[in-house]
Amino acid sequence: MKIQFLSITRDITEKKQIEDQLKRSEERYRKYFEEDLSGSYISTPEGQLIACNKEYLKIFGFKNTQEALKTPISKIFETFGERAVFLQTIAKEKKIINKESKFQKLDGAIISVVENASGVFNENGELKEIRGFILDLTEQRRLESQIQQSQKMESIGTLAGGIAHDFNNILFPILGHTEMLLEDVPVDSPFREGLSQIYNSALRARDLVQQILTFSRHENAELKLMKMQPIIKEALKLIRSTIPSTISIDQNLQPNCGAVKADPTQIHQIVMNLTTNAYHAMEETGGELKVSLKEVKFGTLDLISPDMVPGAYACLTVADTGVGMDKNLTDKIFDPFFTTKAIGKGTGMGLSVVHGIVTAMGGAIQVYSEPEKGTQFHAYFPIEKNSFEGQVTNSEAKIQGGTEQILLVDDEEAILTMEKQMLERLGYQVISHTSSLEALETFRDSPDKFDLVITDMAMPNIPGDRLSAELTKIRSDIPVLLCTGFSETMSEEKATSLGIKGFLLKPIVMKDLAQKIREVLDNNKAKKPN
Repeated sequence: MKIQFLSITRDITEKKQIEDQLKRSEERYRKYFEEDLSGSYISTPEGQLIACNKEYLKIFGFKNTQEALKTPISKIFETFGERAVFLQTIAKEKKIINKESKFQKLDGAIISVVENASGVFNENGELKEIRGFILDLTEQRRLESQIQQSQKMESIGTLAGGIAHDFNNILFPILGHTEMLLEDVPVDSPFREGLSQIYNSALRARDLVQQILTFSRHENAELKLMKMQPIIKEALKLIRSTIPSTISIDQNLQPNCGAVKADPTQIHQIVMNLTTNAYHAMEETGGELKVSLKEVKFGTLDLISPDMVPGAYACLTVADTGVGMDKNLTDKIFDPFFTTKAIGKGTGMGLSVVHGIVTAMGGAIQVYSEPEKGTQFHAYFPIEKNSFEGQVTNSEAKIQGGTEQILLVDDEEAILTMEKQMLERLGYQVISHTSSLEALETFRDSPDKFDLVITDMAMPNIPGDRLSAELTKIRSDIPVLLCTGFSETMSEEKATSLGIKGFLLKPIVMKDLAQKIREVLDNNKAKKPN
């Protein structure tokens, strides 16, 4: 009897141990299931959810487990289909299946996920359950997209640099010869208006090339005191020629709006971006594009951004009567690479660039929009307190020339011919070469003959910076003026560090060239001992 009792006791103990082991195992499994960083779930083959963890709830936006259990997985997938095929593959191959899909959350947001799932089968080989886990890849895919866009922009920047160099070399003779013709043609000549149009168009082309380089290479923009009204009017003329007549343009630019410190090309870019955006919002239906400029004053409590200071601001408003946006879109509209346009219609950089320019100037930009009620952009630019008129330089000031001897070096024959004529017109004596090797030999033969060397940067055999170094070895005090249409390796700061006395970006107008030559020559003379 005692032996039988001991046997029963042992059986009970073993059974309890087994139950405890099963309980601990279940607890470990449940803990692992609940704390898994992926969205783990168990469902029927038909997609009815049996169990899920906290991450599953978080991924799809469920408030609690009960809400999730009421929403079959098949319903979440049905927007994109292919769920049946996925389940058939699991049943057929009897192994873990990996699939990347898009899901629709309860709030309507679309997310990218990867799902790993496998089947649990009964003794007859029939699919009994689906067990799987889901990882949210939305942020990863967004970052990958940004990297791809960034690489694309970098490639565009490299391409822009090469185009800029060649394009500036083409523009330089156009600007130079037109400028000289304008000097020669009488004021009442019938050709003067046409020449002025050519000259102004070439200047705009030069500025647009510089704008591309500024954005693609993050160059510092040249800020100057300016009125925005002429730039806005010019941009609106350009946009008028590119949008359909079903869209009317109404402009109200207050003439008494004060001056701002800005880069004219960047202001042009802002207007073009905002008006183009408005055009796309009305492309299908037509409508009205309203552009206004007025002066507003902000007190401490009125400021939109913490970077702004109380004072007067120029408010540029671009409004449309287009499709509009909901708050979800307006919250993201200034994010880099975010775009509502179809593939091939935009990069998602336009409004983020506008935002960057405005905020860098100490201003702010706001957007107001409602679906089917249009959109308004308000950009605020700080108005300079100092008198605009007192700070504007006199563009009609007499161009100063000289009689010094200049060695001119450029491998473009058209540029060399035009530049030589321009310098001789200013009174200088010029010896020119299309070869840096020949120029070096000429200088070596008579180093004291020359007062200044003007050379292009991108020269075959010996580039401009190296030519400058060779020239200063022969004569240490020879000033060099370096010109370039575009250079990845050369900037004004680097040129100065190499001992180069002057740096100019092509294409160069006569006034700037004359001013820089006098600046370099006069500074060099001032440093020489008496």
